[in-house]
Amino acid sequence: MAAINNRATASAVALLFCFLAGILEPSFGELVKDQPLVLEYHKGTLLKGSININLIWYGNFTAIQRSIIIDFLQSFNAVDIPTPSVESWWMTTNKYEGGGSTTIVVGQQILDDNCSLGKTLKDDQIEKLASKVENSVGSITVVLTDKDVSVNGFCTSTCGTHKSTAGEDPVAYAWVGNSETQCPGKCAWPFHKPIMGPQTPPLVAPNDDIGMDGMIINLATILAGTVTNPFKNGYFQGPAEAPLEAVSACMGMFGTGSYPGYPGKVLVDNTTEASYNAHGANQRKFLLPAMWDPEKSACAPLL
Repeated sequence: MAAINNRATASAVALLFCFLAGILEPSFGELVKDQPLVLEYHKGTLLKGSININLIWYGNFTAIQRSIIIDFLQSFNAVDIPTPSVESWWMTTNKYEGGGSTTIVVGQQILDDNCSLGKTLKDDQIEKLASKVENSVGSITVVLTDKDVSVNGFCTSTCGTHKSTAGEDPVAYAWVGNSETQCPGKCAWPFHKPIMGPQTPPLVAPNDDIGMDGMIINLATILAGTVTNPFKNGYFQGPAEAPLEAVSACMGMFGTGSYPGYPGKVLVDNTTEASYNAHGANQRKFLLPAMWDPEKSACAPLL
């Protein structure tokens, strides 16, 4: 059983925080005032069909932490899952013209526990790590960095990115970092007090790991952006180098009634008091951000 979380927070002072706490990729955008939110389709290729999600575990992730990510990915196609579910959230991507039914499958996994390239990574090193996966055309390789790994732009301008390789057959790849010790108030909000704005009590993380539950939010954001805008010519608003995409356009929104600094109404587990809005595989619960619905031309949270 679950209850509805309708905890009120202060508002206007947190407007800037909405950007700082939002999951922006690849960098923070500019607030567009008094204009409807419309993600223009730039007629490029979208990813569709069966998509392998390859994972590069960079750092010392525990088996339990890895299981949170794997269960999330397996939730995209899980059967007999109560609604709202991860799958019902993902179905919105099927409404994007040029795309189609997408099936997420866990692909190859590579463990790099010893951080072979060091604990301070640049953009080209992320691509180098992603290139360890062979035969990756049509898939998405995601580099996941542990909490003690620093990545260029992490916590200052982004919580995760997606890009693609050059050439005739570009390959999509992405990166998401664990912000638990570096910037939980930015990249793990609303499971941590925000870095600025009203210091209201954070929500309880559904998988009892602020860093990993924050990574789920970021990973969901990046996957939706990658599928609907894999090569910088799909769906986005604003400049191609700093776009607002399927989920990053809806930053800070998790349930109905959300506003800057307040995630909106979400479900609360009566036993653990954890907040969530999506059921997943292996009885997991997740908090997923709202996604822009092209049929409604609006951000559509699950609740």
